[in-house]
Amino acid sequence: MEVLLAGLLAAMILGGTLQSAVAHNPRWATAATVFCGVFVQAAPFLALGVIVSGLIAAYVTPERLARWLPKRPSVAVVAAGVGGAALPGCECGSVPIARRLFGDGGATGAAALTFMLAAPAINPVVVVATAVAFPGQPQMVLARVTASLVTAVLMGWIWLRRGRTEWVTQRLPAAPAHADSRAAVFAEAARHDFLQAGAYLVVGATAAAALHILIPPWMFEHLASHLLVGVVVMAALAVVLALCSEADAFVAASMTMVPLVPRLVFLVVGPAVDVKLFAMQSGMFGGSFALRFAPVTLLVATAVATATGLLVLGGAA
Repeated sequence: MEVLLAGLLAAMILGGTLQSAVAHNPRWATAATVFCGVFVQAAPFLALGVIVSGLIAAYVTPERLARWLPKRPSVAVVAAGVGGAALPGCECGSVPIARRLFGDGGATGAAALTFMLAAPAINPVVVVATAVAFPGQPQMVLARVTASLVTAVLMGWIWLRRGRTEWVTQRLPAAPAHADSRAAVFAEAARHDFLQAGAYLVVGATAAAALHILIPPWMFEHLASHLLVGVVVMAALAVVLALCSEADAFVAASMTMVPLVPRLVFLVVGPAVDVKLFAMQSGMFGGSFALRFAPVTLLVATAVATATGLLVLGGAA
């Protein structure tokens, strides 16, 4: 908190100087625009996410969630994936929620991770945005929802088989001493998650802004003109751009020079793994978890999206 206040105070004092420096440097101006775009898109949904995570801390314990889920862990993962459609938010809000649901691991851990991947990709807002961005192409909406849900469920099953609770090195804060009040638990959990996730959102947005000015746009446009190479490039682009899942469909729709299958990969990979999500997962779950979870998620999402695109989109690819 002290570092945050010191940084805000320094920004206020040096505001005019910083504004002039950015305005007279096109590269810095681009970076500032990207940073603000990523942060402003994500901040409302992050706020929604931490409010929900606070309510979960106050009312939904991992033990209670385990009673609600189907008894078989593999079926519980599927239920969590389908349940992700109920949260109208982006991936930034789903990370703190998933960390609260994850608890100390156990039977609910895989379901929580599945929910984290499914919620930002198949919720109603994203579905409608995709339909509007691709008018007259309902198969694109179907392909996105199918590939995203399959990716989330597969990652949940992989965690059931291969995941280790000890990889999660960041621990949730202990409940306050006066925690007999649910309002106190809610306030403490929401405060902790907002500061923790918000700090890493800043790191992720900074990384996205830096990559925008370090990687020339012509490189992606040239490589993405071929289907197979385009799949790899668009997956990498989704990781780099770190767009909000409510806005990425319009960006993908504007890339008319790229075939539909690589664009589908872009839409499936983005809500599952990108630079800001990696930073946020590192902050909420720990770097040991993120270094294992993110690469596997990237591979699974890319493979599933490619296969789904070839099957569902067919000749339109």
